[in-house]
Amino acid sequence: MKERGILDFLYPARCPVCDGVLLHEEEVCEECLPKLRYVAEPRCCKCGKPLRIEEEEYCHDCMDGRHIYDSGLALYEYDSIKDSLYRFKYKGRCEYAGFYGKEIAERLGDRIMKWYPDVLLPVPMYKRKERMRGYNQAGLLAEAVGAALHIPVGRNLMIRQRQTVPMKELDPAGRQINLKNAFNIGQFDVKLKSIIIIDDIYTTGSTMDEMAKVLKTAGVSRIHFLTLAIGRL
Repeated sequence: MKERGILDFLYPARCPVCDGVLLHEEEVCEECLPKLRYVAEPRCCKCGKPLRIEEEEYCHDCMDGRHIYDSGLALYEYDSIKDSLYRFKYKGRCEYAGFYGKEIAERLGDRIMKWYPDVLLPVPMYKRKERMRGYNQAGLLAEAVGAALHIPVGRNLMIRQRQTVPMKELDPAGRQINLKNAFNIGQFDVKLKSIIIIDDIYTTGSTMDEMAKVLKTAGVSRIHFLTLAIGRL
């Protein structure tokens, strides 16, 4: 058995949706494909969240115009991909990033390129936390999307300068307080006009807003975001 064959035997490819072993050349089990729910129109013109009423332009959260970022997109409805995202984020399934990147490029690539991005910026992790986990899932996703769409990735453009409480444990007001002064500019040697922030999940937008505030202070004119998943209203 050749070396690659041995590796495939020891570490078989797994479906990024159910984590089952793939027996053929497909990237996803045939049974799992119908389970994926993509965010479809109508969607909020600001955060990209799916809307219930076609005539509406913005979700209730975005109607007050409080968000600092310009706009955003997400690929999946959260409930359809949450188990996969959990394994990707906490269980070391780094290989899922390749599948996610291809899906984003295929389904959202045209809209992403209309933002004329100079760079993709993954949401940074606090260094000690990243060392403990071994990777930053947002960084892996950014690299996969960047490779598929030929957009550079700026991993060092921004740093997370202090540890924060996990956002899922906080209400919206607590999230804003939690992230205050959490981010700072890292290596910023050239003038950037358009940046896309990359993360796994969009919830209230607090992380995107805090990063956008720092970036706009540094002179970036347009800040969009791209996530794998977002919830419904």
